[in-house]
Amino acid sequence: MKVTGFSFIKDAVKFDYPVAEAIRSILPICTNFVVAVGKSSDETLELIRKISPDKITIIETVWDETMREGGRVLAVETDKAYQAIDDDSDWCFYIQGDEVVHEKYLPVICENMLKYKDRMDVDGLLFHYLHFYGSYDYIAAASNFYKKEIRIIRKNRNFFSYRDAQGFRKNGNEKLNVIEIKAFIYHYGWVKQPKAMQAKQENFNKYWHDDTWVELHVAKAEEFDYSNINSLKKFEGTHPEVMKERIQGINWNFDVELSYTRFSLKDRCKNLLNSWLGIDLNYKNYKLLKK
Repeated sequence: MKVTGFSFIKDAVKFDYPVAEAIRSILPICTNFVVAVGKSSDETLELIRKISPDKITIIETVWDETMREGGRVLAVETDKAYQAIDDDSDWCFYIQGDEVVHEKYLPVICENMLKYKDRMDVDGLLFHYLHFYGSYDYIAAASNFYKKEIRIIRKNRNFFSYRDAQGFRKNGNEKLNVIEIKAFIYHYGWVKQPKAMQAKQENFNKYWHDDTWVELHVAKAEEFDYSNINSLKKFEGTHPEVMKERIQGINWNFDVELSYTRFSLKDRCKNLLNSWLGIDLNYKNYKLLKK
């Protein structure tokens, strides 16, 4: 079974993305890996080159800075990496620069890739998500943090990255047919030193909105205000081994009284419908198949 990992990245050092950890977390189960590295103002290219030269193919790209609506440029860069994957790959494992897979899930991921390799009605595999927020000790629990997304797909020239690279579609605008697996993606995009997080927010919003919107809606500050969150949970598990050094180097405090944490009315209703009636009202960027 041939598995090709793929990703895209730009300015990873400047904005403190754990992209090296992201790639290394799934590299053991990948035959090879393709990374689209955008022209950066820091040492991102050198960082990627050092990870595993024998497995990783780098495509040097230039981001189209005029694509400023809905994060479209992120999907374009994802597609550059995806289209460079060899057609003989059985599966393509997508990982973003702030996503990491715990090593405990690698066996179950491999098991499912093998199980569904020859079942051609399965376009991809669906993962669960943990969104860490503020520090490595808390996870976001609000409904606006997506719960599941596709991260393994087949190599198919009719598949493409959708919207802001959150998921994938096929044949124009069809949702992919997927199997849900018992594996999690650990998303660390909201865990940064407050000054780095503020810089990321000011820069990243430029890929969704024009200068006027950014000026009106993105607060100008020295540090990011992490208090604007309405529901957090304490994380009781362990982090991926590849994150150990980064976590040990944390240099800021994030302490919050969980007693203040409150679900919105929308979240409370969604949670009740889900727990009582099994009704999931969250947005689904896929079609779920039976196992």
